[in-house]
Amino acid sequence: MGGKIAVVTGAGSGIGEAVGAELVADGWTTVYCGRTLQKLEAAAEKASGPGKAVPVACDVTDEEQVDALFQQVERDYGRIDLLFNNAGIAASTLTIDETPVDLWRQIVDVNLTGSFLCARAAFGLMRRQSPQGGRIINNGSISAHTPRPGSVPYTSTKHAISGLTKTLALDGRPFDIACGQIDIGNAETDIATAMARGVPQASGIIATEPLMDVQRVADAVKYMASLPLDANVLFLTVMATKMPYVGRG
Repeated sequence: MGGKIAVVTGAGSGIGEAVGAELVADGWTTVYCGRTLQKLEAAAEKASGPGKAVPVACDVTDEEQVDALFQQVERDYGRIDLLFNNAGIAASTLTIDETPVDLWRQIVDVNLTGSFLCARAAFGLMRRQSPQGGRIINNGSISAHTPRPGSVPYTSTKHAISGLTKTLALDGRPFDIACGQIDIGNAETDIATAMARGVPQASGIIATEPLMDVQRVADAVKYMASLPLDANVLFLTVMATKMPYVGRG
């Protein structure tokens, strides 16, 4: 049907919105996925370029909704070339004994199960479409390597995302499905405003942290997505240069 087709989850704001806009500017037909259609429509309306932004409401934790989303993509466009598995949530700083089990389950459900469900549906479509293949990019985190204090649920899911990435990269080889991961540190979004106010450090102090323009993330994802399927960025870290990571504690 012509053109490349992408699905971006968590596209109503922040990193997802920035990546969606960059893909549209680069000529991709980009399905903006998220729970709130109004937010998706507002984000899609701001995107401009030779591509197209298509808002579709979907709760990534709901298997039926995820399957319906990718069935719609297949019906409307015949294929998918890129999934940016971006939807995720974090929580307040809590030690493990202070963390309610319901909060643990909520974060695991969105960050890990949601990524699994979307990757599962995208992988299946990429495997059966003709020509076969495509690319999945998972949004990891600096916490996929080095945790912050009091981040047990979030850090656990992000470590698990790294395992998902490696396994998909391996399992996708026979089908020309590439999988990589972008680990992001302190992109300036609404969620990251706490960094500018001050957050707990490994030393026990509260300190402000430098942020970077979220456009740097969008540029990096566009680069990863632009590669031919015989090349893959397995892991890429993009972060505010002076944020605490190396030597975090």
